[in-house]
Amino acid sequence: MLFDFDDFKFKLDKSYNFVLNDVASLRTGRATVQILDSVVVEAYGSRMKIVEVASMQAPDPTTLIVTPWDRSLLSNIERAISTAELNLNPVVDGDIIRIKIAALTEDKRIEMVKILHKKIESGKVMFRNLRSDTKRDVENQKGNDGVSEDDIQLGVKELDDLLKQHMEKLDALFANKEKELLTI
Repeated sequence: MLFDFDDFKFKLDKSYNFVLNDVASLRTGRATVQILDSVVVEAYGSRMKIVEVASMQAPDPTTLIVTPWDRSLLSNIERAISTAELNLNPVVDGDIIRIKIAALTEDKRIEMVKILHKKIESGKVMFRNLRSDTKRDVENQKGNDGVSEDDIQLGVKELDDLLKQHMEKLDALFANKEKELLTI
């Protein structure tokens, strides 16, 4: 193989993981600790992710429990969850914070699918931009010693095959998450 697409594959995988984490934060009406991934807490004079200051668990499909490692951060964590624009209402219960996850209405589920579609589409745009940049690099090899037109065409075809594989992964991610969102 004339062209090395390891960097392209790495960037595609990194972009896919970004979209995967972004999609995981969508509420499905079930309690998952990923819902809290975007929460940032004021702790020890700096801003820290909630996972760095507390343990989280989902003991049942409708409840999240957050247990701070330092009890003095309890109110900061509660405030961070309340202001994170996740529509969650944390309740301090002794040394823990309980969060009840309300079931989503049909309208909210449809709205979430639309948001999911936008997230997946932005991932596809990232993929296409990566392909465009890498294709330009491949085509710039034209005229170099040992690089024929056929080599460039094969390189572009391999690039397109890699892109197609990752696009299919995004489509599968969309289908699975959509099913999860629409299941009551």
